[in-house]
Parts: sequence; structure tokens; C-alpha cells
Amino acid sequence: MKFTAQQLAEVLQGTVDGNPEASVSKLSKIEEGDEESLTFLANPAYTQFIYSTKAGVVIVNRDFVPEHPIQATLVRVDNAYTAFASLLEIYNKMKLNKTGISEKACISDSATLGANVYIGAMAFIGDNVVIGNNVKIYPQCYVGDNVQIKDNTTLYASVTLYSDTLIGSNCILHSGSVLGADGYGFVQQADLTHKKVAQIGNVIIEDDVEIGANTCIDRATLGSTIIHKGCKLDNLIQIAHNVEIGENSIIISQVGVAGSVKIGKDCAIGGQVGIVGHISIADHVKVQARSGVAKTVTQEGSLLQGYIAFNINDFKKSYVHFRNFPKIADRIQTLEKELKQLKEAK
Repeated sequence: MKFTAQQLAEVLQGTVDGNPEASVSKLSKIEEGDEESLTFLANPAYTQFIYSTKAGVVIVNRDFVPEHPIQATLVRVDNAYTAFASLLEIYNKMKLNKTGISEKACISDSATLGANVYIGAMAFIGDNVVIGNNVKIYPQCYVGDNVQIKDNTTLYASVTLYSDTLIGSNCILHSGSVLGADGYGFVQQADLTHKKVAQIGNVIIEDDVEIGANTCIDRATLGSTIIHKGCKLDNLIQIAHNVEIGENSIIISQVGVAGSVKIGKDCAIGGQVGIVGHISIADHVKVQARSGVAKTVTQEGSLLQGYIAFNINDFKKSYVHFRNFPKIADRIQTLEKELKQLKEAK
């Protein structure tokens, strides 16, 4: 589809600086565009490219002042990055706008389907499942008994939802994610074998949550494992049973969260962080990548780094000494020898 600069300006509530009839049909980076391309400039580090880009239309901030002539038509908006992100979302929805139910899907007679749904080939929909409007379930997904999926949620290929899982509206679950598998619950016996503890809870995902590929969220032993509204989880994350993650928190790839952890609102957990079980993390806490959190964090807004994680400023000071540790050790040995010689001289 083609759009003119004027049409884009109307959608983005912007103004046109140049040819309002300039038309574009694709999106590109500012340094790679051609006359059919729409691109944007938000990062000052890329300003040099706006003078050489061949893109037909460039979205810029309203206060952008060019220092050299520009060939492209500009669409001026309040925030160029946000505006371009909105266009990407619109483009993606158009590209992924699938509807209809495949003849090769297996759907229980007791399932309830909303309007305008898409269910791909080899998808399985179990008993008493309730699926809302505009839900998209891609091929080879498994949706177990009593699952509920609210409006406008997308399950990409090979997502698995175990029984009783509840998914909110406007969620995105990427390929291979597994929600509702058993939590890791075993009791060691006298003979050192491990007896399994039945996991009879469920998983609740609130609205506007995105879950990355191959991320696993375990069902609760009792009650619910809960991911609250607006959370964003990256690929390859393990969330154990009875964990609760507060609104708008983000978790990056390869994080492991042990059972019964409570993470507050608006937290940011970096890649490969490990969090031990049965602790709480206050609101607005940020944990740097590859850190370990082994005790409850009560101070809101804390910034943690290290293993075991502690205040980032203390960690950086300690790290300077750690890097110089061989030299420090040599100095200590030299001082010990000198001290010994002084004692012997007496």
C-alpha cells in the first residue's frame, strides 16, 4: 500500500515540510532508504544521514533545524521515535491480519470462539476454552482445557497453554513459550528419592503483556503465578511457581526467577540475572545483567549489580580493587617480608 506524506501527517498529527503528495510504500533505515521509503530521525548520531538519504519521506521532531539542504519531504511530529513506532505497529498489524479457522485445526465442541478469530492448521483447542474477539492462534499451538484468552491477543506458532491458564487482552506470546507447566515441586524421601508435589494452581497473565520465545512460566502449586499488566518478558526466561511480577516490569533474556518471588512494579531485570526463591523485590528496582539476588530488596528504586548483588556504587569501588588484587597481594607479601626482617633484626 502507498501513503502520501499528507496522509502520514494526518495519522501522526504532524505537519508536512516539503511535497505533501510524496508517496511511500515501505519502511527503511535512514541510511538505506530509496524514494519509495519512509524513515525517521530521532537519534542525533544519525543526523548526518538525513542530508544524503534517498528516502522519500522522513519523520523528524518538530524542532529539527537542518543545517544543509534536504532532498526528502519531512513530516514533523512531537516525537519522531514514538511516531515511527506507531507506524511500525500499524504496518505489523496489517501484515499479520489473519482471520479464519483452518480445517486442520482441532477445536472442542465445548469451546467458545469470539468474532474475527484466526486459528491455524494443527492448532488444538481443548474443552471449555473461551477465546475472545480478534484473537490469533497460529499453527501448532496447544490450548488446554478451561483456558481463557481475552480480546486482541496473539499466540504465535507452537505456543503451549496448559489447562486453566488465563490470558488477558492485547497480549503477545511468541513461539515456543510454555505457560502452566508444573512448578518444580519435590519432597525428598528417607531413601533419597524425590516425591512429586502436585501443582494444582494456574498461571494468570494480565492485559498488555508480551512474552518472548521459549520462555516458561510455571503454574502455581496452590493459587496463581501472576504476571501483572504491562510486563514485557524477553526470550528464554524461567519464571517458577507462585511468582508474582508487578505492573510494567521488564525482564531480559536468560533470567531465572525461583519460586514464590514477588517482584514489584516498574522493575528492570537484566540478562542472566538469578533470583533465589521466597524473597521480595521492591518497586522500581533495577538489577544489572549477570547479577544474583539472594535476599529481599526493600528500598524502592535500588540499582543493584554483582553476585551476590549489592549497591552498584559499592560494587564498582570493590571491582577496582579486585582488578588490582594481584598487585595488592604482591605488596602485602613484600610488607610481610619487611616486617619479618625488622622483627628478626631486633
